[in-house]
Amino acid sequence: MSTVFIALQANEETRPIIEAIELDNPQAVVNREPAMVKINAPGRLVIRRETIEEQMGRDFNLQELQVNLITLSGNLCEDEDTLTLTWDN
Repeated sequence: MSTVFIALQANEETRPIIEAIELDNPQAVVNREPAMVKINAPGRLVIRRETIEEQMGRDFNLQELQVNLITLSGNLCEDEDTLTLTWDN
């Protein structure tokens, strides 16, 4: 199974986003570096707006991810509620 990943800048804005991704993806491996956080997952990674909102305590538009996004790997599928990275076999 191929690994998908997302890398975000490491800052206060991304802290609750990263926590939300960890909650929704227990199989994910989070690598924290000084300037970025890279989250790897086997085959699939799901980012849910609702979970991010719970962690942030405010409304969140998934488009806001782009402000702190460094890179990602995988096929991207998104709507207003979820952003999913997969590798289709």
